[in-house]
Amino acid sequence: MANPKSVASGQWLVLVAAFLGWMFDGLEMGIFPLVARPALLDMMQAAGGGDQFVGPWMGRITALFLVGAACGGLTFGWLGDRVGRVRSMALSILTYSIFTGLCYFAREPWHLGLLRFIAAFGMGGEWSLGVALVMESWPREKRPLLAGVIGAAANVGFVLIAVLGVSFKVTQTSWRWVMLAGAVPALLTFFIQLFVPESERWKESARQGTAHPVKEIFSADLLKTTLLAISFASIALIGTWGSVQWLPLWADQLTGGTMPHAKANTQILSGLGAVTGCLLGGVFGGGIGRRPAFFSLCLLSLFFCGFLFRGIDQYGTLFLLIVFLVGGVTAAFYGWFPLYLPELFPTRVRATGQGVSYNSGRILAAVGALAQGQLVSFYGGSYAKAGSVITLIYLFGLVLIWFAPETRDKPLPE
Repeated sequence: MANPKSVASGQWLVLVAAFLGWMFDGLEMGIFPLVARPALLDMMQAAGGGDQFVGPWMGRITALFLVGAACGGLTFGWLGDRVGRVRSMALSILTYSIFTGLCYFAREPWHLGLLRFIAAFGMGGEWSLGVALVMESWPREKRPLLAGVIGAAANVGFVLIAVLGVSFKVTQTSWRWVMLAGAVPALLTFFIQLFVPESERWKESARQGTAHPVKEIFSADLLKTTLLAISFASIALIGTWGSVQWLPLWADQLTGGTMPHAKANTQILSGLGAVTGCLLGGVFGGGIGRRPAFFSLCLLSLFFCGFLFRGIDQYGTLFLLIVFLVGGVTAAFYGWFPLYLPELFPTRVRATGQGVSYNSGRILAAVGALAQGQLVSFYGGSYAKAGSVITLIYLFGLVLIWFAPETRDKPLPE
């Protein structure tokens, strides 16, 4: 184990690669909420569709994205445990970059859905590979801080794409150029392949024999752990993808589409809150323990989401302030996951265990996104009423976390 006072350059390269990979992943995820309404209205213009049609299509495309990410988490996680973290991570980034850029050519809503599904394959894989690589390369005492940094990376990307939305108005005639910009992260794969060292823990594990990660994470020894991890990811992801990701659309609706910057401003404040929350989420879990931290985050998310969706009905300063707080508490889970999930699985199956757990949560989050779309339609286009229902999911987290092990101050399982 490296001396914590003298971290090797290879560890920094690992951290930079994982941070950039997940940051660009967040940028790709942030693109669609920004362009969704203009893009779908553009495609449905001939049919005379409005928000009651946008809502269901947003739900369907989001659901396809989440299912794709779940499949990618399994596929690339398995690949990472079999052939290595670094090569698999480079391939995952190349996948999400190319297929996001191809959205430029979409002409129908289902085109967007298909391309987002394939792009999500790469996004789902990158998270588990980057987290496994960082946590296996750095000393134990650094893990809480690094978990927050990795968790925050996606939200840095989320903010960057929102800033682009301020400087470049995303309208029904310009949204395609934003999607084309999503191909840029493909350049990162060359840096990863040339300079980033492979995990020594993984190499040692690979020397001991061929892993069978999918079979093992669902074996009797790890089944309970895997199912609990899936549940925790599902709760956080349903809250985010079922409601918080819709905030830019709600802001656009509240302003009647007359303030193009409202979407971007909402996404920027939500993203800045998320960056802050992620940085604190890992440290919070390291300080008070993994289980108390998750319980507290569920409680705070219930409170602030309830206040936002039930207490605010116009766009303005108060709306943006609460959006910042909601973005912070609901995203803090993503600083907690990189800390906790690697501590649940041994090295030989870590990437697969994390990938399946986190991204299987996305399948259930896809159900939440579909439900949100239907609820928006049911409530006559009201994103707020739909969001107030979906965010009750955090109630389950208050109970389930106490069935999981506490891993604070324990080494990564070998």
